Order: sequence, then structure tokens, then C-alpha cells
Amino acid sequence: MDVFVDRHLGVIGEDRRHMLDAVGYDDLDALASAVVPATILMDRALDLPEALTEAEAQARLSGLAAANTPGRAMIGLGYYGTITPAVIRRNVLENPGWYTAYTPYQPEISQGRLEALLNFQTMVADLTGLPSSGASLLDEGTAVAEAVALARRTTRKGSVVLLDAGLLPQSAAVVRTRALALGYDVVEAADLVEGLQRHDAFAVVVQTPDADGRVRRLDELELIAAKAHENGTTVIAAADLLALTLLTPPAEWGADVAVGTTQRFGVPLFFGGPHAGYIAVREGLERQMPGRLVGLSVDPHGAPALRLALQTREQHIRREKATSNICTAQVLLAVAASMYAVYHGPQGLKAIAQDIHDRTRRLAANLAAHGTPPEHEAFFDTLTVSAPGRARDVVAAARASGVHLRLVDEDRVGISVGEDTTASDLHAVVAAFGGVWDTDAVWGGLGQDLRTSSYLTHPVFNTYTSETEMMRYLRSLADRDFGLDRGMIPLGSCTMKLNPAASMEPISYPGFANLHPFVPASDAVGYAQLIDDLERWLSAVTGYDRVSLQPNAGSQGEFAGLMAVRSYHLSRGDAARDVCLIPASAHGTNAASAAMAGMKVVVVGTAPDGSVDMTDLRAKIAAHADRLSVIMVTYPSTHGVFEEQITEVCALVHEAGGQVYVDGANLNAQMGLSQPGKFGADVSHLNLHKTFAIPHGGGGPGVGPVAVREHLAPFLPSHPLRSDAGPATSYGPVSSAPFGSAGVLPITWAFIAMMGAAGLKAASQTAVLNANYLVARLKDRYPILYTAESGLVAHECILDLRPMTKATGVTVDDVAKRLIDYGFHAPTMSFPVAGTLMVEPTESESLTELDRFADAMVAIADEAEAVASGTWPADDNPLHNAPHTLEQCVADAWTHPYPRTLAAFPAGQKRGLIALGAQDRYWPAVGRVDNAHGDRNLICSCPPPEAYED
Repeated sequence: MDVFVDRHLGVIGEDRRHMLDAVGYDDLDALASAVVPATILMDRALDLPEALTEAEAQARLSGLAAANTPGRAMIGLGYYGTITPAVIRRNVLENPGWYTAYTPYQPEISQGRLEALLNFQTMVADLTGLPSSGASLLDEGTAVAEAVALARRTTRKGSVVLLDAGLLPQSAAVVRTRALALGYDVVEAADLVEGLQRHDAFAVVVQTPDADGRVRRLDELELIAAKAHENGTTVIAAADLLALTLLTPPAEWGADVAVGTTQRFGVPLFFGGPHAGYIAVREGLERQMPGRLVGLSVDPHGAPALRLALQTREQHIRREKATSNICTAQVLLAVAASMYAVYHGPQGLKAIAQDIHDRTRRLAANLAAHGTPPEHEAFFDTLTVSAPGRARDVVAAARASGVHLRLVDEDRVGISVGEDTTASDLHAVVAAFGGVWDTDAVWGGLGQDLRTSSYLTHPVFNTYTSETEMMRYLRSLADRDFGLDRGMIPLGSCTMKLNPAASMEPISYPGFANLHPFVPASDAVGYAQLIDDLERWLSAVTGYDRVSLQPNAGSQGEFAGLMAVRSYHLSRGDAARDVCLIPASAHGTNAASAAMAGMKVVVVGTAPDGSVDMTDLRAKIAAHADRLSVIMVTYPSTHGVFEEQITEVCALVHEAGGQVYVDGANLNAQMGLSQPGKFGADVSHLNLHKTFAIPHGGGGPGVGPVAVREHLAPFLPSHPLRSDAGPATSYGPVSSAPFGSAGVLPITWAFIAMMGAAGLKAASQTAVLNANYLVARLKDRYPILYTAESGLVAHECILDLRPMTKATGVTVDDVAKRLIDYGFHAPTMSFPVAGTLMVEPTESESLTELDRFADAMVAIADEAEAVASGTWPADDNPLHNAPHTLEQCVADAWTHPYPRTLAAFPAGQKRGLIALGAQDRYWPAVGRVDNAHGDRNLICSCPPPEAYED
């Protein structure tokens, strides 16, 4: 077996033998045969190429990157050349302290990321002029669609959304896809005031500057907003954040919502992503915002503490009533964008914007001097230039000089100037039109409607101007967080596994990082090959026939799959099929995605053993047979077992005319063992940021490809600007970019290439072994809620803490927070069953780390018994007071009935040499955060320094 596999797997050799003995099986194959139902267990190897070494994989990827031709990207359409400061690239994007962390649901160990996201929210709020901003969305197109959905929820009038004819074409297409499912009409208009007079619109979307570069006059924008508000219509501005350093912000001309992308704030083009979208809203809409919102609260000691606010919007609580899918975020890229603003500060951002604008004006003057003036006199960085009958020739000539321009149509060319555009690039553009650069004069520009209001006045944006200070700031934030670089993150269904450095490195190759998503196909040959390889390999792993890589999150993959099912039924004349059956144990995102796809959610009960209640399933199928569209099943189940009756579930739904959707979140238990596309499923989404080693990045980037059987292939996502991105029979795109978050696909390519068929199978088998080993270690102290008849679990297990809580008063929250003192991220709390912990160790953890976790859980059980026996009061014990901060442990006064040493250094957390098995203590930045206080007192931008003093 290739050495990479042995590096990736946490247990091999004697450690594996020890664990197999503890579980009671001779080898991994025997264990897998006992866990996976015989009816679905694979009897052949996956059809994948032979595994590569790390060096071979990187050499292949280097060749694929070299086959792309980035040139100078001057195409625009929402993607612009930018320069990532080296201090941010090295200390954030390439730093495992930032990219291996999980979504900050445990705020005490996420204060660094939360502060960076609060900076992001403040940056967006300041630049747009709107008081509240979210902690990022997926991209600009989905941000526009989310804003439209927000307007639909809150405006409660009309059935039309009016789109600016100058809206980015991919954004308009994503809105149309959402409209298909939710039943509103989409109308485009060049004259938005006239459009508002003709249509009873619940929302109007204004692109500024528009796709062709035009900047509307301030009085025109104010007129649009005034007419919209007169009609009771929500005004949405799709705005370029960098341009807003110079232009009047949306709030000042009447916008209710602003959305867009932060890509040009130092995030590479990445062939379309990942990039963080943004949303900001006027006062009164903050509690309706989609996605995540970082807010300020306090800990028990009165210290300010950040947290995700309004978490009642999360899908496992509200399900089909959720305002959005909580997984719509790009945390790592939002952090990078926020740090770009922190590093450059307000004056630096304005200088970058002004420099781009000045170069664009000089380019316009040179083009005008040769008889080809831009169409619009008011512009920021983008020009549309007439070239009757020769636009293709101009674009080709520029390409020959290493510059990519936009072919608007046969008679017009689009040109966008980025931060990275050089003088020679500008000269090449003029030469492509047949001219010679001969003047530094300027032409056109922004006019008189310039911004007068201040922005980014908070000290955080005016302090870290030197690289030394910036490096230290980033380090201080990283030190407040807990990622995989510190210890195990045993989250059930979230698969926090190793993100191999050999897989991560290639994403920074220029051929991958600097390519615009709309270059000609002949300039993206390397990406095309990589994408083709991945689609074939993922099909081989899952047993499906076709795969689309466009969905840029698991949530988007779910939506894309459900839209494929919807389209399939419509193509057969079954328009009435709109019921989605969802087991009660399913992931909360499933119900939210079904609602977003316009389906009616019907919940199927759970049997006492944790499986789907077959009696209830039959009853629900009978009750909705004529309307049954699909069932969404998580497999192995969210309860951590391979349900024996999965093939029967599939057969019953198919007999009733429905389709079967298998949530791919738990695919890490199936690689080389079972294939949903072969045992009866029709469609799945996959999580490349779980099973296939792309980092979670603190809550994004994610990639959620959708895989289907052949009959659903005509209904995979497509794209308006790339005919090769999907079938012509598609419902449309679900993401802005043709191939979604393509920039991180080299990670999964390298992971599969280096693991090979045998390695992927061994990964799943080892994940199963690790979970069952923990069961063997913990079952005497914590009941295991669900197991198969064999007593085995799949790749995760549910520890039932309810008996402990009943006997001692110690809650799930207490155990989760005490685990921080022991140096662990908590498992998944109270999902899918309240009062439990769902544990998934993955295949990457060592026996030492697994034993350390088991020892911690045993020690916590002992501590709970001490509470029950009266040794410690129920309201003053190490569990109730956890986590313990350094400040608390070194304070002069100590009034608790347990010693400081137990608070500071519980079992396994001793000082000493790492080489001798000691474990460095991780100190949380704050104590237990008061969630209720944060929701009552919603503060979601950087507070003034005085607030911290108070």
C-alpha cells in the first residue's frame, strides 16, 4: 500500500491489532462485513487508478495547472484581478490553525475566527452604510437570491422580482433557478422606474456598477429607491465593495439590502471560487438575514465574548421553517477578505480603488483617442467598447498578448481593470483595438456623486499597518481558536479529518489560483481534465452515473439534487409531485433544502432502534402516493448505523413513483464498502469538505457535488456563460461559477489519487474501527443509544447522557464545555437526539488521541458522580463552571470547592515534554458564553474599545 495511506490513517500495525482485539474482530474486512448489510456490501474494488505517491500527485497537478492559461484576467463580470498580501496568504490561507477549524458553534474555542468575522461584518456594514451584515454567504449570485428570498418573506406583496438588465448574468440565472421552485416571476428591465410602474414587485435588484460597467447617477438611484418604497417594494443593491470606497453607499440612496462578493479583497480568482459573498440590511431586517450572524455577548466573569447570534434559525431547530440554510457561508475566505481590509485600512483601500479607477480612465482616453470611446462616461473599473463586426478579433488579439477580455457580443468588448493590471496590460488592450498608447490623459469616470461619509473608522482597521503587527494580530487570533492542529474534533456527521498538506499545496499554483472562470475553454484545459477526472472518480466511488461539481456547499448540493428530482417529475407530466418525506433523524439541512426547492416536508417517524419506522413510512407513502416526489435519507443513518432495510425503503418509494435521495454526509463510512447509486438511490450530494479532505475552513469553503443516476442526468445544473458546465435541458445554475469552488478541487483530486481504491476502502474501514473502539472503551460509562443487532456502529456513535443528567444534573452542555479543559472540541451536541453526544473520530486519529478522548470522557463521568454524591455542589463544580480560563485559574481568589489544579490541568493535561506523552494545555479565551444575553442585546459589528472597558 502507498506510504501516503499509512500517513493518512491514524492507526496501523500493532495499534490496529490492539483495537481490533478490543472490538473482537480479526481484521478490517471482517469488521466491515459485520457492520455493512450483506445486501449492499461491495464484492469488488473501486474502479480507480493506481495510487500515486505525494510527489507523483503534485507533479501531475503541476502539469494540469500549467495546461491552464491565466494571462491577465480583465473579463470582469464579478471576478477581478487582486493581490493577496503575502502576510495573509501565509498566515491565514496556508495556516492549518485557520483552515482546519470547524464552524464556530462552540464560541469559547472560536473567539479568534469570530473576531475576524465580526471585522468582516463591520467592513461590509461600513462600506454599504447599512447597520447589520452577515458573516458571509457563498458567492454573489446566491447572495442576490438569498436577498430576494428575504424580501419575499418580509415584503408580503406581489409575485414579481424586478431585475436590473445590467445585473450580472450568472446572478440573474441563479435567481431564476430559485424562482422556479418558489413560484415567483422574474422580470428584467433596463428602466427600473418604468418597471416599477408596470409591475407589482416585492423586490427590485439594482447592480452598481452594472455588468457593462455603467455607474448610475446618484439622483437616478434615489429615484429608483423612492419609487420602490412608494410601492412597498424592497430595494436590493448588488454592489461592488471596492467601488463603495469612492461611490455613495447603497444605504444613502435608499437601498434596504446590499449584497455582493468580497473576492476582490485579496482572494484569488480560483476559476470562480471559493469566494465569500456578503449581505447587509437596514434596521428591522437583521433578524431575517440568511446564514450566520456573529454577535457580542458576555461570559460569566463579565468579559465580552463573541458567538453566533440568533441560532434558532439553524436547521436542526426550525427545519422546514428555517429562513435559510445555515451552511451558506465561506468563513476562511471571509477571514481573508476582512484581513485585507484590516491590513490596508480605509486609506489603503481607497488608494487601491482610486488607482484602479485612474488606470481605467487613462485606458478610456487612449481608446477614445483612436476612435473607440467607451459606451458609458460614468464608470469605475469596467468599460464596454464598440468594435462593430470585429469584437472577436479584438478579444483574440488581446489574448495573444496575454490579456483576457470579455466578448459581450459580436460588436462589443468588455474590459475590467483589476488591482493586478499593469501598464503593459493596458498597452496590450489598446493595441488589440489597433491603437498605440500615447497619452496619460483621462476620460470619463465617476462624475460628482462621490462618497463623503467615513468608513472603517474602528481601531482594528487603523492599527495593523505593518507586517510585523499584522503577523502578530493574526497569531493572537489563531491562538484563541481550536482546530485540528491542536487536537481531535470528534463531531458526528461532520467528519473533521486530516487535510493533507500534499493535497493543500497545489491550490496556490498560479494556473489554478489565477484563472478567471469565463476564459475560453481552450485556456482552461488543465481544469477541464481535473474536473473530468473528479467526476469519473466520484461516480466510481458512489456508483452513480453522472456528477456535477457546481454546488459550492453541501446545502447547494442538496438543493441541486432536489431540483433535478423536481425537473424529472415535471418532464414526465407529474407536476403534482411535491411531497418530500424526511425521517425525523435526518440532517436539519434536508428539510430546509426541501422547502427551498418548493416541496412540502412530511416527517417519517423513528423506530425504537433508531431506524426509519417502516410502518410509518408505509402509511406516509400511502397518504401521499400521488404527490410523493422524493424521500431524503441519511445513510448510514444519523443515528450511526447501517440500516438493514435501506433497499426496502428505496423499493417502497420507487413503487409509489418517487425518487430516493441519499444524503452523502456520511459517505466516509461507505467508500469501497457500499455505493448508494447501486443499492437503490437516485441522487446524492457529496461533501468534499468532509469525506474528501477539503478543509472546513472554520465553516467554509465547502464543496457539495451532486451525483445522479442516468435518468436524472439531463437535470444537473448548467450555466449561462459556459455550455460545457451542464446539460441544455437543465433548470439552470445553483452557483455563480460554472464549476463552483473549483479552486479547492485540486485537494480532492490529490486525496483520491494518493489514496487509490484500496486506500479509500481502508479509510472507511478505519473510521468504522475507530468508532467501535470508542464504543468498547465508553459503553460501560455512557449508554450507546443505537447499535446494530451485532452491537456495532458505523463510523459514529451516540453517547446517551440523559441517565447521567437525571442522576447528577450534569448536562450535555456541561460535558461539552468540560471537554475544552481536557483539550477537545465537543462532539455534536443534542443532535439527532436531545441530551446526547454524537461522536465521529474519523480515520485520521491515532490510538493515543482516541485513548486520550476516552480517558477524558471517563474522567468526566467520575466528576459527574462526585457531583451526584455531594462531594461538589450542583452549581459549583468543574463541570458546571467549565471551561476554565487562564485568568480564572491564576486569580488571587479561588472560592470553588475543587482545587485549581483540577480546573487547570485535568487528567491528561499536564505540563511536560510532548515527546514523553504530555499534552499542552489549550486555554479558551473566554468562559462559558451567555447565549440568551447575546440574542437579547444584538450587537453585530465591532464595538468601540470603551465597550470592552465597561
